[in-house]
Amino acid sequence: MAALTPSEEAQLQQTIEMFRVITQSQPLDYQSLEILKEAYMKLGLQKDVVETSKRIAEAYVQLGQLSSAIMEYETILQRFPDDPDVQKALAEIENKTNSFAGRGEAAAPAAPAPAKPGAFGAKQAPETDDGKAAMQRIFVDAKLITAQDFGRLWFTPGAEPLTQVVEPFLQVMSDQGVMNLDKSLKLVIDRARIGYLPLDRYDIDIELGKSFPRAICLKWCILPFDRMSKSVLVATANPFNKQAAAELQAATPHRLLWYMTSPPDLVKSVKRVFR
Repeated sequence: MAALTPSEEAQLQQTIEMFRVITQSQPLDYQSLEILKEAYMKLGLQKDVVETSKRIAEAYVQLGQLSSAIMEYETILQRFPDDPDVQKALAEIENKTNSFAGRGEAAAPAAPAPAKPGAFGAKQAPETDDGKAAMQRIFVDAKLITAQDFGRLWFTPGAEPLTQVVEPFLQVMSDQGVMNLDKSLKLVIDRARIGYLPLDRYDIDIELGKSFPRAICLKWCILPFDRMSKSVLVATANPFNKQAAAELQAATPHRLLWYMTSPPDLVKSVKRVFR
């Protein structure tokens, strides 16, 4: 393994700090746990790698994805065959699967993973779904804002190219005095079950952002801000936007991992990258 430069090491330490917070608040977010594990691995922190790998496996168990949990545990056993925690966990999984078989029942279907836009038809969205319907359910159907205000403030970009970033709906509501930004942000995060990342405290990879289509990032106010091996981390203020996810995924062979962030910070960062 090549030696890390001081800047690379500092970036990894920042990644660890951020994703520790995310995974503490969302322990079933195995995608964020994978990023955390990889950062530990690059820094040679083997004890933390193993502990995080166990957390990933436990998350899979909680989500009902037993085969994925077994595979994760077995990767630990390849290096530490006598690990008592892993042996105990595998025995419990075996008992659970035998219990299902003994009753003639199929194993419980996997529960949905924490929702992330990258999971929405990453290959192609059948219709333009920019998250409008989901946002309407959260704010209008719950009678938090009026249908009139929603229709007045929601903006769907057309096909024409844009020269400025489109401000997110949550920020527009706040600027117009319709709803407090902190309140709307919490509602969307809770409904989408998506990790929150404070982009203003993150050392954004500007060159990575510039490598993605400017038009897509401006139109949907999204920003690829870091990369971990074959995964690209993307910031958004609308985690229900399937169209944005499909368009950005079409621009890269890498897996996209999405995180919610503060709309003002996101707008500022997009402008900084695509100035």
